Amino acid sequence: MDKKLKQYFIKSFLVLLLIHFGYFLYGYFTFEGIGKIDIYSEFYRFKFYDDVSISHFFISGLFLLFFLIFLIKNHSRQNYTFTNLLKIGGLLLLVSFFTFSFFVSYSFGMNAKLKTELSEKDLNNDKTLLNVLRPLLYNYTSYSSEKLFNPVNVLYPKPYPVIEVADSSAIGQYYTVEYKYYSIDTLKMLTTDLNKVSAAANTILDSIGFGKKELLERIIKKNTLKDSTEIIYKGQQVNPDYDSNICIFIKNKAIYKPIKGIPVEKQQYDAAVKRYNLLYKFKQDSLLHSFQKLDTLFRKYKIETSIVPKDLTKDVFFYKDHHDEPLNGIRNNFDRTALKDKLSTLERFFYEPNYLHSSIIDIFFSVIAAVWFVIFLIYILFNYKKNSSKVRTDS
Repeated sequence: MDKKLKQYFIKSFLVLLLIHFGYFLYGYFTFEGIGKIDIYSEFYRFKFYDDVSISHFFISGLFLLFFLIFLIKNHSRQNYTFTNLLKIGGLLLLVSFFTFSFFVSYSFGMNAKLKTELSEKDLNNDKTLLNVLRPLLYNYTSYSSEKLFNPVNVLYPKPYPVIEVADSSAIGQYYTVEYKYYSIDTLKMLTTDLNKVSAAANTILDSIGFGKKELLERIIKKNTLKDSTEIIYKGQQVNPDYDSNICIFIKNKAIYKPIKGIPVEKQQYDAAVKRYNLLYKFKQDSLLHSFQKLDTLFRKYKIETSIVPKDLTKDVFFYKDHHDEPLNGIRNNFDRTALKDKLSTLERFFYEPNYLHSSIIDIFFSVIAAVWFVIFLIYILFNYKKNSSKVRTDS
């Protein structure tokens, strides 16, 4: 491959780079913002009928036309070896690929604009806020669900979390079921102390309030590692219904969206601690401030809401102190579906970006292969023809 042909390919790739940069800017400045994102949003895919596709078609066609004309006119008189022809074929394949992938740069531009509006850190901060406030934002009908709201879901404060044990007893022809709750405690001891009845073992067991037999009855799980045993057992009995530190909003551990890279269990516990502090430790202004941040979040994401932070704060503390009141008066209405869809779409954009839609992959690579084959074939034929003419002239 001679020097002039190398320079021609370099200039061609520079032109393609400029066009790609132009489409990147096009995508960057035409991105409508995170407020317009919904469940159907996606990075651009070739649609054949919009301005991006139409301009793509004409620019790609014009570039390839002039590229081929100048390639044949100025660089097809060389008697290349088979190896050099393979190199030229490889470069032509790259030219074909970059010529038909302008729309990918358009998507890169959209993604870049998205991340200037919403960084991953800001997205995670929004998730953290939503995870803390999640139990306060259910539709009022959900608060009657024992699956969503029950003592087993309480993660904080101590002695929670608890395990539920159902005790059934017969009264005549009928059975009654009583639910009891026990704290989940952990004991680490030498395996030999657990397996033999000795004064040392009894001393350890007495320190937790009951003997070996009762401990064995309370064991939930045992983990043995080398010469030590970790015992997870039912500890003290608790009564959540009469616990002044437990209200309906504490009996739910669900989170809105987990943050990538952090165990879900840790996020649930951290959210439970923050939520408990907002309800029981801090002044009402702290919860009010959290709802004000939530209102800002709704406006940023363009979520329809009727929440008034001050009113919702009053409602939450009212129901916190009045356990028997139905929650049909809580004023926490907003478009829950829109928020869920928007967060799911943002998750996809951040962590599973799809710049080449599956519906056009086959067409995309087929077009690249076909165009490459035609250009390469034309170049070989013209090169062979000119070389043959040159040989006859020399003869």
